[in-house]
Amino acid sequence: MTDKKIRVGVVGGAGYTGGETVRVLLRHPHVELVFVQSRSQQGKPVAAIHTDLAGETSLTFTEDYTAPVDVLYLCLSHGESQSFVEQNNFHSITRLIDLGNDFRLGATAAGRTFVYGLPEYQREAIRNAKNIANPGCFATTIQLGLLPLAKAGHLTSVCTTGITGSTGAGQKLQETSHFSWRANNVAAYKTLTHQHLGEIHQTLNALQPGFGHVHFVPWRGDFTRGIFVTSLVPCSLPKEKIVTLYKDFYNSHPFTHVMDSMVDIKQVVNTNKCLIHLEVVNGMLAIHSVTDNLLKGAAGQAVQNMNLMMGLEESAGLHLKGTAY
Repeated sequence: MTDKKIRVGVVGGAGYTGGETVRVLLRHPHVELVFVQSRSQQGKPVAAIHTDLAGETSLTFTEDYTAPVDVLYLCLSHGESQSFVEQNNFHSITRLIDLGNDFRLGATAAGRTFVYGLPEYQREAIRNAKNIANPGCFATTIQLGLLPLAKAGHLTSVCTTGITGSTGAGQKLQETSHFSWRANNVAAYKTLTHQHLGEIHQTLNALQPGFGHVHFVPWRGDFTRGIFVTSLVPCSLPKEKIVTLYKDFYNSHPFTHVMDSMVDIKQVVNTNKCLIHLEVVNGMLAIHSVTDNLLKGAAGQAVQNMNLMMGLEESAGLHLKGTAY
């Protein structure tokens, strides 16, 4: 790469994921953020909606997204990206990173094919990609807990539970994202039917054909951001071998770390990290994995993918300050 900055645009920049993408890009040393598009907030200053950005950007939300850019982030609602790509012409140099679920299972649009953007799974394919389908937040957290076992052929059926913060539901107000509902409350939802199961099974079957099934129960939590997942897998290997397997697998990956002590959400909030802790009891392996759903589960991973696509250091712009308390 030369010292010339990468010109970047964000479509759908007013929501939680779009706002987080803007925050990371504004601080990226190799990026020029050219525009932030929003249909609902057109003409308003970006900092008037994402108020923590006061004094950090003079950009206003625009309806126009035709300016030539090197990378375009699509932070649209699920189901909107495919039609958006089909209905619009983009400059020949423009690479797309979709943060929705439209292209994660192999869908194409306007002749564009999308590579599934989980770096710990297929970093080299991402480096050579023109378009990226960014993984879902729960899918990222669950898969990072299971990839080493699948690669080694040790997966059977998996039982997983996971709890996520309210930002995972998006910015549009719904009954279960009201403060009065979330406060002092926890509930399961989409039991065994969550939309991220398709991409999880796609990845795991590619690594270990016919492995079985992930039985997943997600939970809504009484906090704003972060995901804590526990996956249970029958395993006859001693813990020492499992820990070595995991540490060897993630040794070259800058954001996923295997911890010797129990992990918690505060360790990863406001970072692009995934932390993993392993426990073995009576032949059952418990894999605990934690991420920030808006960063490693969305915007941070999208920027990580951009870094790989554009020949930058994988961690560029992603040395973020965590929140320990």
